[in-house]
Amino acid sequence: MASEADNRQAFDVQAGYCTAMAAPVTARVCIALGQALDRSSATGRRVLDWAGEPVADAVVLRLVGGLHALHRAGVDRDLSRLFDGKIGDERGVEAVLARVLRDHDAALLPWLDGPPQTNEAARSAGLMTGLLHLARRFGPRVEVLEIGSSAGLNLMLGRYRFDLGGVAVGPEAAAVRIVPEWRGVAPPAVAVEVTHARGVDIAPVDVGDPAQAARLEAYVWVDAQERLARLAAAIREVRAHGVDLVRGDAADWVEARLAEPQDAGVTRVLMHSVVWQYLPAAGRARIVAAMAAAGTRATAERPLGWVTMEPNRDLHRHEVRVRGWPGETPMELVALTHAHGAWVEGLPAPYETRDYVMRRGAYEAD
Repeated sequence: MASEADNRQAFDVQAGYCTAMAAPVTARVCIALGQALDRSSATGRRVLDWAGEPVADAVVLRLVGGLHALHRAGVDRDLSRLFDGKIGDERGVEAVLARVLRDHDAALLPWLDGPPQTNEAARSAGLMTGLLHLARRFGPRVEVLEIGSSAGLNLMLGRYRFDLGGVAVGPEAAAVRIVPEWRGVAPPAVAVEVTHARGVDIAPVDVGDPAQAARLEAYVWVDAQERLARLAAAIREVRAHGVDLVRGDAADWVEARLAEPQDAGVTRVLMHSVVWQYLPAAGRARIVAAMAAAGTRATAERPLGWVTMEPNRDLHRHEVRVRGWPGETPMELVALTHAHGAWVEGLPAPYETRDYVMRRGAYEAD
């Protein structure tokens, strides 16, 4: 069980991540929150008495999302001045936040009920990089299965136009264009055709509902205006064309999808980004087992793939890893990426290989 000191320290940890990702306003908010929180509000008491692991549970991002939503709604002038970067004095920032926590306690408290859903379309650059590696091996046609889809923005990666180190993928007339800063080795210059993309989420976001869309936007840091603009464009695409997204348990859904017939000449691919840590240990174990079993049934005519873009906490980086069946090669590290897709670094072969193993009662990359 975390102590009050541990829970306060989580705000400094998150501030460090924000600083590293060029988000100074959000970093300042995080640091000040760690000092401003007290037990005069239900929100403050719940955060300071958080019983779980505050960093893994993204408690800070939950609260920052709620504050950003208040700013975007324009309900508190001083809070908006803070988020606009117009209050630079640390004591002034702490004083504003302390008051806002009391005055808007009822509005902020529900933001602690669940993890943030930062459905960032630019993360699809890392996922598409992984798909390119599979397409080079098995052919261009892929069927995508995504867990933790949130609003389904990455399910549209077949509709986006990518420029990945000079490798163009996707329709030229796409409304959403993903052009990360490319570093390192270019990905395979092959075609990718997404024949179908389906997703599941324990609490999917319906961006057709203005309130749910506003919540999704609140989880994007105020410093990231380019991300907010891209999110708005992706939301318009979902509203115009829709996505195949259902509510459900990830392990149940993966097991059911892998049991379905697979078209010949199409690679079935499980993909996910920044979701593995949020799944229960038993669910992760079931997914690993289901993929391993499906891998034994995979053939050259009906291949299976796994593409992940997940954080490596030990090395403080986000990794793009790829696994393909038939074959015995464990997951290969083919690229590193910015947490929100601002850059992607392609890595040279031979690739580092790791696989999901049981550690401390949970399947993790090893």
